[in-house]
Amino acid sequence: MSDASWTGVRAMVGRNLQVYRKTWHVNALPPLAEPFLYLIALGYGLGALIDEVQGIPYVQFIAPAIVAITMMQTAFMETTYSSYVRMVFQKTWDAVMATPLTATDVLWGEVLWAATRATINATLMSLVVAAFGLLSYPTAFLIPLLAFAIGMMFAGIGLFVSAKVRVIDHFSYAFFLFITPQFLFSGTFFPLEQLPGPARAIAVALPLTHAVQLVRGAALGAWPDIAPWSALYVAAMAFLLPALAVWTMRRRIVH
Repeated sequence: MSDASWTGVRAMVGRNLQVYRKTWHVNALPPLAEPFLYLIALGYGLGALIDEVQGIPYVQFIAPAIVAITMMQTAFMETTYSSYVRMVFQKTWDAVMATPLTATDVLWGEVLWAATRATINATLMSLVVAAFGLLSYPTAFLIPLLAFAIGMMFAGIGLFVSAKVRVIDHFSYAFFLFITPQFLFSGTFFPLEQLPGPARAIAVALPLTHAVQLVRGAALGAWPDIAPWSALYVAAMAFLLPALAVWTMRRRIVH
């Protein structure tokens, strides 16, 4: 973390947490409502037309994927649109860097806060999924830990994108070309085995694929064969991608 200090990073996370707490009732609604709607519409609605998938009911197959998708979207959104607004429009970063905090403190704070948001939302979603009786314990208690690591991974990707775009509208390209394909083709709503060979090879390289594998394993208490590779993938990306993003963004904001 080079010139970052834990005190400075913690202060930046605390600043974002204070803002979050002022609107917590609004922020908590989507992660509580989304899984309910998805589970009813897809899990039980569409699932009534589908036989078991990989030996389990369809609703139990997609429930962990919905939680993993939330981890991705929360962390990515926080370090793209939200971070960009704080950087460009609100000038929050400029104000913070006028204090003893460094640019690196600010950027690592943004990444850690995004991972924290992903953990909060995933935990809230898990409560809804648990209410449907779709989680297996004690392995389901790993979901918040997985959420933080997965959040770090996607926060790094999001902050790197923010370092490259010059106009906020350009984020739509990232969502269309990067987030949406993962939403559909990362083993979320159907097994990867259903994809043709070349598409399956691409899917295995996507970050969300490994997030889904790990969260599904924790939720079901049954780890797939790919789980060790997925754990290594997420652990490596959760460290490397934020470090790359912070370095890239720091070159943009420090003149």
